[in-house]
Order: sequence, then C-alpha cells, then structure tokens
Amino acid sequence: MSSFGLYIIGFIVLAIGILFGASILGVSNQWIAVIGMVLLGLGVITGVAQTRRRDAPAASEPPSEANN
Repeated sequence: MSSFGLYIIGFIVLAIGILFGASILGVSNQWIAVIGMVLLGLGVITGVAQTRRRDAPAASEPPSEANN
C-alpha cells in the first residue's frame, strides 16, 4: 500500500474518533457533518503534501565555449 493510502487510513481513524467523541458530547448532527468534511479536507491536503514526490532537479546546462 502506498504512503498516501496509509496516511489517509490513519487520518480517517482519527477523524472517526473525533466525530464519535463529539457525538458523545451532544454536538448536533449538522455540526458533526461539518467537522467531518473539514477533517476529510485537511486529511487529503496534508496527505498529499506529506507524500508527494519532489521534482527532480533540472539538469545543469553544459558550459558554453568561452575560449573562442
């Protein structure tokens, strides 16, 4: 499994725990849905930022002929 997949699975488990705790505290269902959507968005954004591949450095240009 990819690093992104593992990251998202872990974040979903965290979000479920937070949402369950909010439910136990008596937070209304509409706010639980809003919190869930925000957490899902944050999870995707941070997952992509943490697991994306860095661009390879550009190959340096060969030196120009300065001794003409």
